[in-house]
Amino acid sequence: MKILLIEDEVKLGQFLCDGLAEAGHICDHFTDGSKGLEAATLSDFDLIILDLMLPNMNGFEILTSLRKVRNTTPVLVLSALSDADKVIQALDLGAIDYMRKPFDFDEMLARIRTIQRRSFQQAGDHISVGDLNVNLRSREVQRGGQKINLSNREFALLEYLISHPNQVVTKTQILDKIWDINFDPGSNIVEVHMYQLRKKIDGSPDEPLIQTVIGRGYMLKGPVTKN
Repeated sequence: MKILLIEDEVKLGQFLCDGLAEAGHICDHFTDGSKGLEAATLSDFDLIILDLMLPNMNGFEILTSLRKVRNTTPVLVLSALSDADKVIQALDLGAIDYMRKPFDFDEMLARIRTIQRRSFQQAGDHISVGDLNVNLRSREVQRGGQKINLSNREFALLEYLISHPNQVVTKTQILDKIWDINFDPGSNIVEVHMYQLRKKIDGSPDEPLIQTVIGRGYMLKGPVTKN
């Protein structure tokens, strides 16, 4: 998942981003409420982890602004505020879950997995394109019955491609979805990771699934099955 963390405690934010990265997620961190809201509206995230007490714009205001523009990204509130009225207010404004500080990081990961499962239940957690089989929940990848081991970033790239089968995805879209929001768009990082992914997925050039659409982007092409 690509996660936006809006948390003004710098050390806590770094700890969370490091832990989320180790768990296979991609994390963008902002300490300022208004800048966090701007990031949420300019980029596509799978989950927002939101503190309530923030400089310039608090979490309640961010939730209100997001839902006002029909941004439906799931929001997990993380706050030291324990008053039941505050919890209810955050949930009524559109938060999907609420965790009080201090918190257990393993519990947070479990709650994130629950949010993931809700998304998978809507889209199907198992997708096949041709003889390529990807289990989005367990992160297992096989082609022709042979297991393929991918890095976290390679899996995120494949997940994005297989979520848009037979559609062209541009380099800009990939950077926006899989890399940090401030990543240099002139970098060749997408090409490098796509090359590595192709080596693993399309070891045999006779039946390539990942195709370059010259001047436009990339496409994962083949018959699709979802379940």
